[in-house]
Amino acid sequence: MSDSEQMQYGMLGEDGSTTSEKLAKYSGECGWDYLKPHYENGVLHFVDPELALEDVGAAISEDDKESVERWLKAGEIVKIEALHAAQWEDSDQQFQALVVSPFVLCRPV
Repeated sequence: MSDSEQMQYGMLGEDGSTTSEKLAKYSGECGWDYLKPHYENGVLHFVDPELALEDVGAAISEDDKESVERWLKAGEIVKIEALHAAQWEDSDQQFQALVVSPFVLCRPV
């Protein structure tokens, strides 16, 4: 393979995309079966419908501790607990989800 034919690899985050474009790549709708492993790993969080999922994701990715702490204290971001998981275990509930490593943000649709 010649140099011009070699695959080009770049680090995630160095592709010239805006934060919102990067977050859009890692968002979408899914079922509980996709979210359950993230719940089991303790990284799944519910985001209040009054907040834009993308705004919360951007705050986390940009290390905006002030906003995130305010939302946590107000209960607008809540770690998913066993009660929630049991409710969704045998349902066909769909979720809007956003992966902002190491966290996964979600809310039922």
